[in-house]
Amino acid sequence: MTTPAACSANTKVNWADWRLILLASLGGALEFYDFVVYSQFAQYIGKAFFQSTDALLSLVLSFSTFAVGYFARPLGGIFFSHIGDRIGRRKVLVITILMMSGATTCIGLLPTYAQVGILAPILLVLLRVIQGFCLGGELPGAISYVVETAPGRGGFSVGVIFFCVNSGVLIAALLNLSLQFTLTPEEIGNWGWRIGFLVGGALGVVSFFLRLTLEESKEFSRIRAIGRASALPIKELVNRFPGATVMGFGVLAVTAGFNGLLFAMPAYLPQTMKYTAVEASLGQNIGLAILSAGLLFIAWLSDRVPRKPMVLFGTGMMVLLSYPFFVATRDHSMNLYVMFALVGVVASFCNGTVIGICADLFPTYIRFTGVAMSFNLSFSILSGLAPLTIAALARETGNPANAAYYMMGCAAVSFVAALFMHKYDGRILADLADK
Repeated sequence: MTTPAACSANTKVNWADWRLILLASLGGALEFYDFVVYSQFAQYIGKAFFQSTDALLSLVLSFSTFAVGYFARPLGGIFFSHIGDRIGRRKVLVITILMMSGATTCIGLLPTYAQVGILAPILLVLLRVIQGFCLGGELPGAISYVVETAPGRGGFSVGVIFFCVNSGVLIAALLNLSLQFTLTPEEIGNWGWRIGFLVGGALGVVSFFLRLTLEESKEFSRIRAIGRASALPIKELVNRFPGATVMGFGVLAVTAGFNGLLFAMPAYLPQTMKYTAVEASLGQNIGLAILSAGLLFIAWLSDRVPRKPMVLFGTGMMVLLSYPFFVATRDHSMNLYVMFALVGVVASFCNGTVIGICADLFPTYIRFTGVAMSFNLSFSILSGLAPLTIAALARETGNPANAAYYMMGCAAVSFVAALFMHKYDGRILADLADK
């Protein structure tokens, strides 16, 4: 396996490279805001689009629509990765942000069930499908782009993306929190929730113009110039890299499950554990802020020390601490903000390493497709089902702390996958050595 020292001459990153990385990452932050702002207002959307006398059932239906966006991601990943691995990453990053912004704006303008009946939830589902389809190409494209722009600092480059992605989530959470302080629950339910989507549409336009200034990644430009771009990426991935794809799915499981649960907290905690909407949103913001700073440090560290011990530590702690966290949350036996802060610290060991590991599983000519398949399948299934699963568990068992078992299962999958990671990783530096 190629070592960092063997490729030291190729690992320097100049300011022009960092500028491209930041532009790709900032665009991803704005696009992810558009996707997750739905979860911040899920309880109000449920009442507006799914008429039911059972508030928890409305929440389950709303989370089901949230999950639909995740299920569209693998199809979007296949479609956009085919373009990205044949023609280039830049085109995908420009197209996806434009489509995402349009869908987000339309959600903010949709009529409710009371106004147009069954047509309202149908249109909502359709727009969530478009959002998920676009996101299926967005994040794998950005991941591939930055590790090929700065391959010697691939871990930290990906960390910058997810620092910005979490910042997009944080912006959505802060907007929700500000509305909780300034509007009444009735006002938010009637029209206030729309503000989040309309702001997202406007931010998406800004992101679109940022993306127009991107250049193609250096590594992809190099392999395309020498005729090594794949003619049919998905077929080559299935034939030559099935083990790496399964490995990618497994190692990402912990982050996929964690993100799905974290995004659901503003709706889940008030509905099942008697916290106020402000408490739930503020707790989420604290966890996100600490996670963002922590994962950036861990990602920086992952380019300098082995990633495997950090993943094993983070996933092991997730298995051990998930149930105590949810029991303490249910019983109000510990300060909610302190618990979210501790969760952010533990999660940073996972989130700061596993995305970089996934990018390292595939060579440049097939990377977009490989990352898209692993990333989208893991997040579509495990993130997409997380809010729906925990809401359904709470409704059927009467014990909201059972959400812990979902997190424990996802973390255990990643722990096992990490045990085998050295059999597949090392592709980024190997590509440098092939020059």
